[in-house]
Amino acid sequence: FTGSAFGSAAIWQYESLKSRVQTYFEEARADWMDKMRPQKRGDFRKQVNSWWNSLTEGQRTVTGIIAANVFVFCLWRLPGMRRIMFTYFTSNPSSRALCSPMLLSTFSHFSLFHMAANMYVLWSFSSSIVSLLGCEQFIAVYLSAGNV
Repeated sequence: FTGSAFGSAAIWQYESLKSRVQTYFEEARADWMDKMRPQKRGDFRKQVNSWWNSLTEGQRTVTGIIAANVFVFCLWRLPGMRRIMFTYFTSNPSSRALCSPMLLSTFSHFSLFHMAANMYVLWSFSSSIVSLLGCEQFIAVYLSAGNV
């Protein structure tokens, strides 16, 4: 699983770099059109965009991970979802589902304190580790670390 995660991250990193280069050249050509477009309205949207743009790349990456963890945490609270959660979101060697729990259990926290502590630590070092490894490799490390 770890090898697949890092292999996928390397491909993703290459594609992201290729996309950034293409976007750079497209933006250079379309720069003059920005002056002709009407500005979009909405104070809430501007505030969210301002907040999002103030975050570092690491914090933006971790924001997605935190959102996924909170979503899965909320699913644990729904009584009708418990069976599915135990089957697919907990690593159990005797389970019929062997592969998906390896991935999904990295987002699964049953205790609010456990999730809050993990997300706080993840947020605190996200900027430095993403600047060191890159967004793609950081996600591969996160997914791999959940399987240890």
